[in-house]
Amino acid sequence: MRIARWTHDSTDGEGFVIDDRVVAFPDGLSVEEVLKRGLDATAAIFERVVDAGGTALSDVRLRAPLAPASVRDFVAFEEHVEGVSAGVEGKSNVAAEWYEAPTFYFTNPHTILGPLDEVSPPVTERLDFELEVAVVIGTAGDSDGVNLTAEAARSHIFGYTIMNDWSARDLQAREMKVRLGPCKGKDFGTTLGPWIVTADELEPYVDPDGFLAVHAEVFVNGELIGEDLVSNAGWTFPEFVAYASRNSRVVPGDVLGSGTVGNGGCLGELWGRNQGLTPPPLRVGDAVRMVVEGIGEITGRVGESVAAPALPGARERPRTRHR
Repeated sequence: MRIARWTHDSTDGEGFVIDDRVVAFPDGLSVEEVLKRGLDATAAIFERVVDAGGTALSDVRLRAPLAPASVRDFVAFEEHVEGVSAGVEGKSNVAAEWYEAPTFYFTNPHTILGPLDEVSPPVTERLDFELEVAVVIGTAGDSDGVNLTAEAARSHIFGYTIMNDWSARDLQAREMKVRLGPCKGKDFGTTLGPWIVTADELEPYVDPDGFLAVHAEVFVNGELIGEDLVSNAGWTFPEFVAYASRNSRVVPGDVLGSGTVGNGGCLGELWGRNQGLTPPPLRVGDAVRMVVEGIGEITGRVGESVAAPALPGARERPRTRHR
């Protein structure tokens, strides 16, 4: 099943993509409500509308397939870390701590972009993309999503979507020197889409070790920049979910990105390997197209930068202990 949200004739809809048409959920259900009901209930909902007429897919504009409850983004591809570290440190370096756990950061669920939306970045000289696959969390029986094992986490995976974690690398580099972040180098836009493909549809691509062996590639203005197998990650998607749930909770609507794939999954990796800005940073008008086997494709175009109001730097004031 494919789950989507769309706009048609100024009216928003939510439902299934069936062949070449979109069909609204029955009873006015939303994607959020469907995720909370889980995969088995969704299959029953699908059977109710599978023969409905719907609207031609070519006549609608797809929106982001959900409004996430939260967005976690992992850094799970060793090759990506090697390349990016070469640009930051002058040589490839994967910290020993990277191998210990699938580290992630939280990004902004309020700046989600649809599969054809334009991104409006901050003022930056090093705009980049990040090719990723993300899982969407749904309900799994009576499980509360806390301290999951990897096996239990598997049943919480409702489906998969493509994710582009847009990045302003110059802003990000400044932030990381403060040993916190990233924040403003990342949180201006994350593209999701074109829809959510339910987990059962991608089960044939799961290899014997539990990794999702789908091919992913990214093009800039029609030129292939990078490609990789998502199974080259250091951890499986259920392990991502299990780690996110440690002493915490995952809930329906959470999105967990795989992190950038290797072999040119972002420009930053290639800049590190090439020791220079080759290929060049993204510019206004550039089109970034991502294609993932078994899921689909998204295309984001770079819009004009938005200059935010200026703020002063830190004031160096006396460290007075008393008034």
